[in-house]
Amino acid sequence: MNDRIEIDTLISARWIIPVEPADTIFNRHAIAVHQGMIRDILPLPEAKQRYQPQQTITLDDHVLIPGLINLHTHAAMTLMRGLADDLPLMEWLHRHIWPTENQHVNAQFVLDGTQLACAEMIKGGITCFNDMYIFPQSSAEAAINAGMRAAIGMVVIDFPTAYASDADDYLAKGLELRDHYQSHPLLSFCFAPHAPYTVSDKTFNRILTYAEQLDAPIHTHLHETEDEIRMSLESTGIRPIERLRHLGLLGPNLIAVHMTHLTDYEIKLMHQHDCNIVHCPSSNMKLASGFSPVAALLNQDINVGLGTDGAASNNRLDMFEEMRLAALLAKITNRRADTLPAHQVLRMATLNGARSLGLESITGSLVSGKAADITAVNFSDLNLTPCYDPVSHLIYTAGREHVSHVWVNGKMLLDDGELTTLSPSELKYRATFWQERIANSEKQ
Repeated sequence: MNDRIEIDTLISARWIIPVEPADTIFNRHAIAVHQGMIRDILPLPEAKQRYQPQQTITLDDHVLIPGLINLHTHAAMTLMRGLADDLPLMEWLHRHIWPTENQHVNAQFVLDGTQLACAEMIKGGITCFNDMYIFPQSSAEAAINAGMRAAIGMVVIDFPTAYASDADDYLAKGLELRDHYQSHPLLSFCFAPHAPYTVSDKTFNRILTYAEQLDAPIHTHLHETEDEIRMSLESTGIRPIERLRHLGLLGPNLIAVHMTHLTDYEIKLMHQHDCNIVHCPSSNMKLASGFSPVAALLNQDINVGLGTDGAASNNRLDMFEEMRLAALLAKITNRRADTLPAHQVLRMATLNGARSLGLESITGSLVSGKAADITAVNFSDLNLTPCYDPVSHLIYTAGREHVSHVWVNGKMLLDDGELTTLSPSELKYRATFWQERIANSEKQ
């Protein structure tokens, strides 16, 4: 009599790094997946005795990790990748990005650009992204089409765009979108005021009221550049973080992006108010914005996740690159080789991101009862041989090109490097269409 438990899928691998418990590596174990959830993680011989899967996937040269969480994106900006490079932030925004957006961005642009971003992120092992862009209904539709998990930003800014006329209009449209999708298993929502220099005190107060009522995160750029801080001092007499403190926005729902210029007092404020911070090393370096004091933040037990920013300012949606750079930058800026070790960086790219979004009970680690959001990385390449420590390899050696399989909610989105939910040829066609439109308008 067969008394094995029937499940959907059994995935076995050379190594499994669950992130929880910390510093754990399972050797030759398997993950039992049923109805989109992780049912069990156990040694492979026991798994074969206990479970009867409809599908068995054997990955003898691979490591399984939680799906990576990209904690800060402007996903649709893939269609502006390389449009304006080697410029400081304010010049980049005012002279190139915002004019292009005013002329070209609409709901179809955001749908096409976000689907292109989803394809890039899936192929790089990312299963969840936290987005901030206009026409968020298109971002939501793109994530659903791709099968990805997404936190959709209810964008708010105090000037009109093609999407909305004023702050009230942004908020109304964002809340309507949230109401429409609030029960969708792949979507969650954040308020996304762009930055202190584009959002008024009145608007911030309204956002805070709604965020407290809905227990929703507030996702905003903060202390990204010295210019931002200088402008705040000139216009308000105080630094942006102090302004948000006066307004009551510092708290566990705040997701503060970049944070490159901080005093010791401001770091303590972040700790006291249990805020979340997103470190975007590639974007910060490319725009010469500065270095976030990540080690000091983590030493204060502040939750720090990792993000790529948009493809127009990075120019890659590559979390392997962000993990490696985060580790290396922390070491050189602190002049200590033991700063930000590999296990801690992987946690930043997974569980810390989930915690920022309030999703830590759903995703961010490979634990029984959580969603089967899983990334497989193939370590069979010559340049990954030998492997003494798979976590070290993930951070310092492997790249997104080594990602072989990706699952979200137990559904395979990448099968041995091939996308299963999106068409590369269609994505290229749509990207070329927008490239020609933007390039032609740039010539005029």
